[in-house]
Amino acid sequence: MRNIDEIIVHCTATPRGRAVKVADIDHWHRNRGFAGIGYHYVIMLDGTVCRGRNVERIGAHCKGHNARSIGVAYVGGVEADCTTAADTRTDKQKKALRALLAELKRRYPAASIRGHRDFAPKACPSFDATAEYSDI
Repeated sequence: MRNIDEIIVHCTATPRGRAVKVADIDHWHRNRGFAGIGYHYVIMLDGTVCRGRNVERIGAHCKGHNARSIGVAYVGGVEADCTTAADTRTDKQKKALRALLAELKRRYPAASIRGHRDFAPKACPSFDATAEYSDI
């Protein structure tokens, strides 16, 4: 079992309302040279929680933090122009993301919940995940 001390929240940086499949993300990540999807979980527009990379495998989602973290992404994160960062989470995504993070925190009690933007110069996940989930 890996020593997990961070749960890092991401967005897929896809336009508001555009459905994305785990297979799509896997394809994008393989094209970037990753060994498959880098996130461990993906939250779909309808709130469905999908598995990505097995949690026992090191992720490919946050440089310098992958070995000790779990990566969780929600589908969305930008406006229709594909560049303007926006919190595009649906109500179902918000509910599913909070439930998943609570479950992961139970499994990894020493882990902090942070946003990708806390570690990289980007807007991802397009909201302040550290503040929003500070109560978990």
